[in-house]
Amino acid sequence: MDFISELKWRGLFFDMIPATDEFLSKNSSAGYIGFDPSAPSLGIGNLVQVMILRFFQLAGHQPVAVLGGATGMIGDPSGKSAERNLLSKDDLENNKEKFRKQLSKYLDFGKGKKAPLLVDNYDWYKEMNLLDFLRDYGKHLTVNYMLAKDSVKTRLETGISFTEFSYQLLQAYDYYWLYKNHGVRVQMGGSDQWGNITAGVELVRRLGGEEVFAVTCPLIAKADGTKFGKTEEGNIFLDAEMTSPYKFYQFWLNVSDEEAEKYIKIFTFLSEKEITGLLTEHKQATHLRNLQKRLAKEVTVMVHSEKDYRTAVNASEILFGKATRETLLSISEKDFLSVFDGVPVFNAPKSIFEKGIVLVDGLTTSAPVFPSKGELRRTIKEGGLSINKEKVSDENMTLTQKDLLNNKYLLVQKGKKNYYLVVVD
Repeated sequence: MDFISELKWRGLFFDMIPATDEFLSKNSSAGYIGFDPSAPSLGIGNLVQVMILRFFQLAGHQPVAVLGGATGMIGDPSGKSAERNLLSKDDLENNKEKFRKQLSKYLDFGKGKKAPLLVDNYDWYKEMNLLDFLRDYGKHLTVNYMLAKDSVKTRLETGISFTEFSYQLLQAYDYYWLYKNHGVRVQMGGSDQWGNITAGVELVRRLGGEEVFAVTCPLIAKADGTKFGKTEEGNIFLDAEMTSPYKFYQFWLNVSDEEAEKYIKIFTFLSEKEITGLLTEHKQATHLRNLQKRLAKEVTVMVHSEKDYRTAVNASEILFGKATRETLLSISEKDFLSVFDGVPVFNAPKSIFEKGIVLVDGLTTSAPVFPSKGELRRTIKEGGLSINKEKVSDENMTLTQKDLLNNKYLLVQKGKKNYYLVVVD
């Protein structure tokens, strides 16, 4: 695999230092990407970078993931219109450990010269003297040079603290340290990191190092045009507690055709031939959304597991497929509530189910899903009422505690698409 060519056909190439492609085609090199722990979980934007490290590895190079234990304490101004809120040391440490576990899942950190490497930049800053750092490294990048970077220029009107202004120098030193200690000669990242990355290239050059290189990828945007940042609203996280596997699966399943064509190249390891075949099939029957289904499967299995994927599919069928009561009971309460997020909710006292209540009374008085008993009876007669995915034919049936899902919920379905949730207090 030629790394740069792979990035280009997958839509993951934005820019590079001249001759980077030539260097990588002739040399097996170490290359790194940094991950600042500014949130408790990696998000989709970070997953792009993880994929790039894996493609780098598949091309015969050594991927290096750098945890920003130090730079995360400063805050990267790139792509930000205002100063970041600094996290506490405890929060950063907690986030860092979560990042470490997540990255370890996607990159097999083992032994050997070419094994992926995971390092923390706090380790080379924690014993460093500030005066020595400024004397030995700060003098090599002029203020004029740093002010010319977009990450700084865009903040000059609104203001940028010296803390965030110094981030560029820290990231530049990261590159130099990794070059000196691990032979890293390629840095990769999003296009918004170009200024920080090239500052590192310049610092290595000024300190008498070999020629080093850089590659950036385009920022992957949400449907509204904003980026998938860890601290941005509406982000999709890789942690199952922050974004459930069901919601994660649904995100990919519901992307547009245009997004699916782009994402399946970026977020899967399917070959160009396989993807070309999928695109051809999809265009012949776009209404089947087979491209989205394959994308959702590949990414959900990779990030979570085959079991989580199957559970997500089952949960999805509750709304659109031939689900049963057993299907409802097979998913977690969290996924159940995710499926029915936004449907009308009616509260009812638990006592009426303990005693038992006739259906027509329960759904018109205790939990008024229907405005009248007459409408409820007509719906039953027309075969349009289901309780917990089971058709109701007897208006005089009694609802008891046994009918409650997880001893708390009653799912009422009127027709094919209208759902109501009765929640027992």
